[in-house]
Amino acid sequence: MNQYPLLRAFLSARFLFIFAMQMVNTGIAWFLYELTNDVLSQGWLGLSEVIPAISLALYAGHVIDKSNKRNMLLRGMLLYLCASIGLAVVTSQWVTANSSVRLVEMCIYLLIFFTGVFRAFTGPTFHSIIAQLVDKNDLPKAVTLSSTAWQLAAVLGPVIAGFIIAQASISVMFILAILLLCVASFLTSRLPHLPVQHSNLQQRTWESVKDGLRYVWRTKEVLSALSIDMFAVLFGGAVAMLPVFAKDILHVDATGMGFLKSAQGIGTVLVLFIMARKPLRSQQGKLLHYCVAGFGLCMIAFALSTHFWISFFVLLLSGVFDGISVVIRSTVLQLFVPDGMRGRVSSVNSMFINSSNELGQFESGVMAKLMGTVPSVIFGGCMTLLVVAISWIKAPKLRKLEY
Repeated sequence: MNQYPLLRAFLSARFLFIFAMQMVNTGIAWFLYELTNDVLSQGWLGLSEVIPAISLALYAGHVIDKSNKRNMLLRGMLLYLCASIGLAVVTSQWVTANSSVRLVEMCIYLLIFFTGVFRAFTGPTFHSIIAQLVDKNDLPKAVTLSSTAWQLAAVLGPVIAGFIIAQASISVMFILAILLLCVASFLTSRLPHLPVQHSNLQQRTWESVKDGLRYVWRTKEVLSALSIDMFAVLFGGAVAMLPVFAKDILHVDATGMGFLKSAQGIGTVLVLFIMARKPLRSQQGKLLHYCVAGFGLCMIAFALSTHFWISFFVLLLSGVFDGISVVIRSTVLQLFVPDGMRGRVSSVNSMFINSSNELGQFESGVMAKLMGTVPSVIFGGCMTLLVVAISWIKAPKLRKLEY
């Protein structure tokens, strides 16, 4: 992809932004559980972010399609930087020593709420901007490279965050994250202005939003691919409970939790490197179902494990399955969606992702409180297998999908 220098700059900015965001997410999850010693705090953390992310997703798609995507992305990154500075202040030793636990907890939820607002715009913009940087024939490879950049950041961010927290402090971790966000914002500012691709700039907001929803609903391959991923991650999100597993079951410190949180990313990066050289050629729909089922089985195995390295390997294997399904889903979105609708469809995709990740985190926290941590993850893995079985029977277009 040497003929696309803008793509290289974009991928660098995305890598650094996701790297910093993963550091922030890991640090806050660990800090909050140590502060409250309550498994439900992890659920409230996810809910704080998912409410604005889902509520604004459809409107964000309309705005993205009618806006210069570089400027939209830059604004979102700068606002996330401000929220990260706020989190750094709230988690500092001075604030925690002079404030009640409840006040610090509420401030964290409030700031995470605002990061959900900003991510409602940045996430879909990251997805929709790729098609403006490369030719259509090179889109599958560009999507794979973008996913690889994301996953590399998802691997390194938690590991570095956990190590810094264990060896220094969460404040030092935030200093590094803030510096990375500054560099990512600078790289994004160097991208050129990209033309607006919306086919009807005078279209009313709700009509524009409905167009995006109608397109997803009518394009069964897109709808089914989004749905199976959403429900699988919603029920199979053991990663949401990692601070609890790390501290109470596997008995490791923040460094160990960082390694566990990065395990899925390591597996995904390994498979993405392979797929960049050897793309999938046939039966992608069936393979998607197999991989989501494998992901569910890994969640059950993780719940039953009491040994750190077994848990690490199982999470790594789940990342392999997840990486294949991510490439298939992302390629379907890029190939099936017209240019003028990428922002709106990417926002629908973002709504599915956010509802599965952050809402799944809330579901995991509630179920862990009601059933216990281990039974709740086993239940989630079983529900993932049920989702795959239903999709196999009820979504034949996705099962037979090939591209």
